[in-house]
Amino acid sequence: MSSRTNRTTKRPWARRTPFFYGWVILGVASFTGFISGPGQTYGVSVFVDPMIEDLGLSRTLIAGIYAGGSLTAAASMILVGRLLDRYGARVVLMGATALFGVALLWMSNVNSPFDLYLGFAGIRTLGQGSLTLIPTTLLAVWFVRRRGRVMPFFFVGSAASQAIFPPLIHKLVTEFEWRGAWVALAFLVWGALLLPVILLVRRSPESVGLLPDGDTTDSESDPDLSQQTAPPMSHEVEWTLREALRTRAFWLLLLTAAPQPLIGTALVFNHISLMDSRGLDSGVAAAVLSVLAPSALVGSFAAGYFLDKAPNRYILAAGQVILVIAMLFPLVIEHSWQAFLYGGLLGLSGGCLMTTHAVIWPNYYGRANLGTIRGVGATSVVAFSALGPLPFAFLFEQTDTYTTALLVFLALPAAGIVAALFASPPRKAPGFA
Repeated sequence: MSSRTNRTTKRPWARRTPFFYGWVILGVASFTGFISGPGQTYGVSVFVDPMIEDLGLSRTLIAGIYAGGSLTAAASMILVGRLLDRYGARVVLMGATALFGVALLWMSNVNSPFDLYLGFAGIRTLGQGSLTLIPTTLLAVWFVRRRGRVMPFFFVGSAASQAIFPPLIHKLVTEFEWRGAWVALAFLVWGALLLPVILLVRRSPESVGLLPDGDTTDSESDPDLSQQTAPPMSHEVEWTLREALRTRAFWLLLLTAAPQPLIGTALVFNHISLMDSRGLDSGVAAAVLSVLAPSALVGSFAAGYFLDKAPNRYILAAGQVILVIAMLFPLVIEHSWQAFLYGGLLGLSGGCLMTTHAVIWPNYYGRANLGTIRGVGATSVVAFSALGPLPFAFLFEQTDTYTTALLVFLALPAAGIVAALFASPPRKAPGFA
């Protein structure tokens, strides 16, 4: 009896929970998405006007610096992905959280355009990029069969962040001015996220003697077998980045990743102006934005349900189709209800496409090098989200209408539909290297 007790106490405590420990990982991942708020555009936007007034910089200059910082963040995602594969989510997420707080503190002391560029690069790399890439990759490692159903719960945290952080930041700016608000956010990030990451995050189910999804083997009932090496991931086909780069699906998936961040960011960035061009006042336009988050959640959960039941590329194509329909709506909007329907479709497509991309990469290329492979995809997403608003604004200034921009950029999701349909799962031939 004592021998059995000793063997039991030596087992990792994550394995001794009365439920699958992946559900704890899901909770921490979703909370991480929530805490990323100060590095997201909806969080940063609250600071723009106070910083313009205090620093004496033009809105155009700050927008350009923000785009430059976001592009720098995009390039860094490849490095973050490699570190994730090498050191695991616990170490990298702990480092990203600590550095995110440092970047927020830096923002409280900016006085020049170069200071601002470094700050934007930091918070976009660590907040918007890393605190999205790391937790979604971690979930894909802990769940395989249930990926589609589990991944939407990560976006619950993101949706809550979008609803809570803008008014919270506004209150902090009102109480402590914009520099004090950045300091408060730094301590909020450290205080809320560091301890859960240190105590609760584990690299993979195999690292604590479990299998993905809470599946069991004979070792669960045999204490002697439970002390052996954790079960391997031999049931999955694993790809390196070099191997993935040589598959057609990799490049097609990258193409399908471009439309939503580029067009979605552009439409939201120019939303008030776009609605004004259709004769709707700013109050209605602001109200339309409120439907984006809940409709994105609907799209996320709907996609998650079908991703576990149907070929993933069909769900990816469906998301692009919804985006095409959403882009056509501003051409015909005349009444408020049409604007709200447009907002719902835009959110629906965003939720569908974000969830599908979070699931399809590990489904196609396995878990062993997922951080590195997804890091390349994240680079594309962050880069396109940074570039999106500029061409829309430019075409509007040239033509005094958004019609040209909408019709020109319809080509992107149209190409995304075709790319998705042809992005069948790659097959790894024996001896392929």
